[in-house]
Order: sequence, then C-alpha cells, then structure tokens
Amino acid sequence: MTEATDDAAAFEQFLAGSTPEIAAVARAVRLAVLGRFPDAIEWFDPGNGLLGIGATRTMKGLLFAIIPHRSHVNLQLVDGVDLPNPFGKVEGTGKRARHVKVRSIEDAAAPWLIAAIEAQIAIFQARTTT
Repeated sequence: MTEATDDAAAFEQFLAGSTPEIAAVARAVRLAVLGRFPDAIEWFDPGNGLLGIGATRTMKGLLFAIIPHRSHVNLQLVDGVDLPNPFGKVEGTGKRARHVKVRSIEDAAAPWLIAAIEAQIAIFQARTTT
C-alpha cells in the first residue's frame, strides 16, 4: 500500500518541519518497510510525531513506527527485544520495543535495515498465526 493515504499525507506535511535530508531518509525508510509489507496499514500520530505501520490500526497490530529526529530517523521495532541483531544496529532498553537509527538514504537500503524489517515481520506473522 504505497499509494498516498490521508495518514501518509499528514506525515508528509509533518516532514516539512524537518530538514530536507531527514525528510528524505524518513520517506526512504517508509518505502523500505512498505516494500516488504505491502498490505500494511499506516497511521500518523501527530502528538508523538510518528508514522505507525502495522497490520491493523491498533496497538496489537503495530509493527513499526517511523520517528524523525534532528540528525537521524528512528525505525521502532515493536518486537525488537526478540529480534536477532547480527549487525549490532538494534538499540534500546524497553521491555519489548527496540529501534534502529537510520542516518542516510543509503542506510534505508542497507542489508542490516532490511534484515531488521524482515525479522520484525516474520516475528509478527509467527505470533499471529499461532
């Protein structure tokens, strides 16, 4: 579902407040996730400045959140605590979620990011089919 939705459009408007570089990275991360999870549903949370991506518009269905910062974009991984981390890029200390810092458009296509996205989707699918 890479076509524009109201939430994707709202996120795009939100990105206007970021630097052009960070906005481009956020867009690239979004496309990297949606390219591997084409049936995803997106929703923009203006209060937290994030674009949620999941199987449903609920916290239970949430898999990812894209959060732009000043010098990077965080890709939140809801099941991050359970993800493999062979590249050492998954960070955080939360009970469940972790994140990766994406600092460039090149990072958005890097093997470590693609591996994290695919692992998050696989864990979610395993959790929902059992």
